[in-house]
Amino acid sequence: MLPCVCWLQPLLVLLSSVLWAQGENCPASCLCPDPHTVDCSGRGLTRLPDEIPLDVRRLLLSDNLIPRIPSDFLVLYSDLVYLDLRNNALSHIEPGTLSTSSRLVFLDLGSNNLTDIPSGTFGQSRSLIKLRLGNNPYLSMVNEDAFLGLTSLRELELERNALSGLQVGALSQLPSLRVVRLEGNPWVCNCNFANLFAWLEENSHKLPNGVEGIECSLPMDGRQVSLSQLSQDSFRECQITLTLTDLLIIIFSGISVSVVAIMTSFFLASIVHCFQRTSKTSKGDEEESEE
Repeated sequence: MLPCVCWLQPLLVLLSSVLWAQGENCPASCLCPDPHTVDCSGRGLTRLPDEIPLDVRRLLLSDNLIPRIPSDFLVLYSDLVYLDLRNNALSHIEPGTLSTSSRLVFLDLGSNNLTDIPSGTFGQSRSLIKLRLGNNPYLSMVNEDAFLGLTSLRELELERNALSGLQVGALSQLPSLRVVRLEGNPWVCNCNFANLFAWLEENSHKLPNGVEGIECSLPMDGRQVSLSQLSQDSFRECQITLTLTDLLIIIFSGISVSVVAIMTSFFLASIVHCFQRTSKTSKGDEEESEE
C-alpha cells in the first residue's frame, strides 16, 4: 500500500493545482498557479480582467492590449506586491493610481506607449524597490517630482525611451537608488544637460555600463558621442554665457539703481538745505528780538 500511496501523492498535488487554476476564484482565461498569483499574460486582453481575488500578491498582465488602468483599480488589492504590465498599450497613468498600493515592491510598465511621467504618478509608494519604465518609444518627459516619495526604490529603468533631457532632481531625491538605466535615449548635450552630466559622473557606479554606455548628440552638429568623451569643461560656457535678455535686464537694473540713488541724494540734499535756511531765519529773528 505504501508504494502505491507514494506514487499517487505527486498526482494528487498536480490535480489540486489544476483544480485551483480552473477554480471559481481565478479570472476566466487566466491561470492561478498558487493561491496568491494570477497569471493573465499573453491572453489578448483589451481591459483588466474581472473577479481578481482580493488577496492576490502577484498579478501578471504582460503581453496584452490593455490601454488604461482605472484610477481606483488597486484600492482593493492591499496585498499586491508584484505587478507586471509590460508590453501593453498604456499611454497614460493617472496620478494617484498607484498610490494606494502601499505594499507594492515590483512594478513593470516597460514596452508601452507612455508619453510622460507627471508628478504624483506613484504617490507615496514607499515600499517600491524596482520600477521598470524602459522601452516606451514616446516617453519624452519625466517630471522632476515624478518619483517623489519612493524612498525605498533601488532600481530604476528608463532606457530606450525618447528622453532628450532629464532634470537631475528626479534622480537625486531617491536616497536608496542603486541602479539606474538611461542608455538608448536621444540625449542632447546642451546646457540643460550639464547638471545631469555632473550627477552621472558622480554616480557612474550606479550605471550598469558606466558613462561609457550612454551617448548624446552635440548641439552644434548633431554628432553622437559617448559621455566618456566629455568632461565638466565641455559645459564650461554654460556657466558664463548670458543671453541678450539677461544683458538687457542687468543694464536696466543698473540704470534703475543709479536713478534711484540720484533722486534719493537730491531729496536728502533738499531737506538739509531747507533745514539750514530755517535755522538761519530762526536765529536772525532771535537776534532782532534781543535788540
